Amino acid sequence: MKRVQRIAIIVIIVAGAFATRQLMRKPVADDTEKPVAAVPAATRPAPPRVWKLGSLVLRPCELAQPHSGTSVAAWCAPFEVPEDRDHPEGRRLKMRLALIRSSAQVPAEDIVAFIAGGPGQSAAESYPAIAPAMAPLLAHRNVLLLDQRGTGGSHPLSCRDEDEPGVPGGGGASHGFDADAVRKETHHCLDQLSPVADVRFYTTTDAVADLEDARRALGSPKFDLLGVSYGTRVAQQYAMRHPEGLRTLILDGIAPNQLVLGEDFAVNLDAALKAQFARCDADNACRARFSDPYQTLFQLRDALRANPHKVSFRDPQNYASVQRVLSEHALATVVRMFAYSPETAALLPLSIDAAAHGDVGPLLGQAKLLTGDLGDTMDGGMQYSVICSEDADLLTSRPQDKDTILGDTMIEAFRAACSVWPHGKRPADFHQPVKSQVPALLMSGEFDPVTPPRYGEEVLKGLPNGRHFVLKGQGHNVVARGCMPRLLDQFIDTANAKSLDARCLDRLAPLPVFVGFNGATP
Repeated sequence: MKRVQRIAIIVIIVAGAFATRQLMRKPVADDTEKPVAAVPAATRPAPPRVWKLGSLVLRPCELAQPHSGTSVAAWCAPFEVPEDRDHPEGRRLKMRLALIRSSAQVPAEDIVAFIAGGPGQSAAESYPAIAPAMAPLLAHRNVLLLDQRGTGGSHPLSCRDEDEPGVPGGGGASHGFDADAVRKETHHCLDQLSPVADVRFYTTTDAVADLEDARRALGSPKFDLLGVSYGTRVAQQYAMRHPEGLRTLILDGIAPNQLVLGEDFAVNLDAALKAQFARCDADNACRARFSDPYQTLFQLRDALRANPHKVSFRDPQNYASVQRVLSEHALATVVRMFAYSPETAALLPLSIDAAAHGDVGPLLGQAKLLTGDLGDTMDGGMQYSVICSEDADLLTSRPQDKDTILGDTMIEAFRAACSVWPHGKRPADFHQPVKSQVPALLMSGEFDPVTPPRYGEEVLKGLPNGRHFVLKGQGHNVVARGCMPRLLDQFIDTANAKSLDARCLDRLAPLPVFVGFNGATP
């Protein structure tokens, strides 16, 4: 393409120079009628750049990350799918389909397809955050970003709530669980969406069919399918339904097919917190500074259970004074978000200690940054369409979780919302373990609070040509950590995970726990 563009520019310059020379000539000294000068070619608009791939015609576009100056140059094409495949004459969904183009003159025929998490996150909006990890792949391959239906630029199912943007029933997280309030807010969200969407058709199964349609529109290349978090469910379902379209499978932060989403959230978070706080106990400076952070957390939880109250803190983005109701449920939500990454997990003992002594700014200020980013990149209606169709009827009350930091209310909240939300169809074998001979690369973080390493080991049993890496000291989603991008590139090149030399991962370790706002002990 670059060579063609260069030639076109040269032609325009030559034509313009020729026209200029003609206009600069002296008039002819006779009475004959002068011809009207032609419009110089240089003033004609250049034809739009296009890239034809399969049946798609792609044009240059920019993919921006919300509330960030970050954007990525891409190629986008119009792409539509029927909302209800049993009635293709009905509503059509305009999907956002983008490709990040390889720098190779002749890229490999297979395409890397990235599937974002959530449920409810957009692939295009999530990509800028992991673009550095994907950079090595672009030397040889194109990368496909298809926003899952109901997210981002693909007919998003977004319901905004004043307390917590982007999550139906979001206010319940701040003011305590109330099943009637969740049902009321879910009805409100459904009323907003029903005129423009039949929410029964925004499930994982529908997304898999869309992904296969996109592959065929691209000329039926094989996919190197990279699923992150909930995206690992989509990837496994695709592997079951369309094995002919798969070259390799990459799963990061793994949710097994047999998992009922929401069922283990409380116990997984508790295990991750215990493991993280054990590091403080093993560090002399941390132990001297905070004693027992796990115990302090539960003391704070118990105090808030008895006395939820309004607190004030400074917004870290604009320094404006903000008021929130701090309850045990709000505390649990914040702590869970902190546990996702090693950077924020290292701040947890310090932030909990500050909150226990009356300074909620460090805890809630950071949480506001996290919830703001999440709310702007998560489409909550689509999340309900997935969970209510695929998991809700399998969720059972777990009174044994009541004394964990997250408690047993999340399951009750899902069940309340799904008593209102319409359910789509779930294939009979949906929750069966994936079984495939495809080369597979699996990765987990040692301290992942939502998809712990044992999930990866479970999925590996059905992937005999797979390999599972557990990254020391890391949290949820690890594809960009340490030398993992290089290993990912090597795996996709060779389609052989078992031959990878992964000794570079041994250099990874947890971040030191902060004992003050200046950092860890030197």
